[in-house]
Amino acid sequence: MPVKLPKKRINLAELQNIKALLSKNSLHTVCQSALCPNIGECFKRKTASFLIAGNSCTRNCTFCAIDNNKPNALDEKEPQKIADTLKELNLNFVVITSVTRDDLPDGGAQHFVNTITAIKTTLPECKVEVLVPDFKGDTNAIKTVCKANPDVFAHNIETVERLYPHLRSMANYKRSLKVLQTAKELGCLVKSGIMLGLGETTKEVLTTLTDLKNAGCEIATIGQYYPPQKTSHPVKEKITDEQFAHYKDMALQIGFKSCASGTFIRSSYFAETSYKIAMNSK
Repeated sequence: MPVKLPKKRINLAELQNIKALLSKNSLHTVCQSALCPNIGECFKRKTASFLIAGNSCTRNCTFCAIDNNKPNALDEKEPQKIADTLKELNLNFVVITSVTRDDLPDGGAQHFVNTITAIKTTLPECKVEVLVPDFKGDTNAIKTVCKANPDVFAHNIETVERLYPHLRSMANYKRSLKVLQTAKELGCLVKSGIMLGLGETTKEVLTTLTDLKNAGCEIATIGQYYPPQKTSHPVKEKITDEQFAHYKDMALQIGFKSCASGTFIRSSYFAETSYKIAMNSK
């Protein structure tokens, strides 16, 4: 029996205002492109996770709603457009993510740097979290992003290792762990997230959390997977609130400084709160 996504109340007027601003500047948010269930709540708080490097991905993960047609060339003006939009929204924390751009020599790493630089120049007090692809494991690309001093370096493991062939056939579990480990070794505050309800076992979740912690992660997010489209990978199980609480306890017990765990949790949901908790625990 299919599991339906619970509804959240949305302030349509506020939502339309933010969408109009993004449309005016020809910007994408992962909130819209990935059909995130928190879009109304986050937009009401005038926060968003900006999607750079286009709106088409070169990967074909079966859980994702983002288009995977041939990507366009990078918009060199995009970093400053994002910075100007953030200033208009008066944000003090932003998440910058991207589609996977395997077609680019550096996977889009320099575009991340240009965006971080534009934001910190335009809004010096704004904290920047980057949620990056795996860059095919290219250490130089990871170093490039880390040298721009993002306040949080995030890369999502997404699921347990056993399910990678079914969900992330073009990705690699150990490669993703190496991305996180490299960023940690370069001095970044490291974060990752996992979706549940795809057929994983409790033991596999604990193993994944342990692997993430050993790779240097200090912030974790754990959320319920819901198919964003009818053609997406089916959900296998609805995780209970008690289970989410248990997984959060496990994460904190093994040493994570911050863990957000629940039905609606996504990697960028209340990212500023997770960042502050992690920083205050140092």
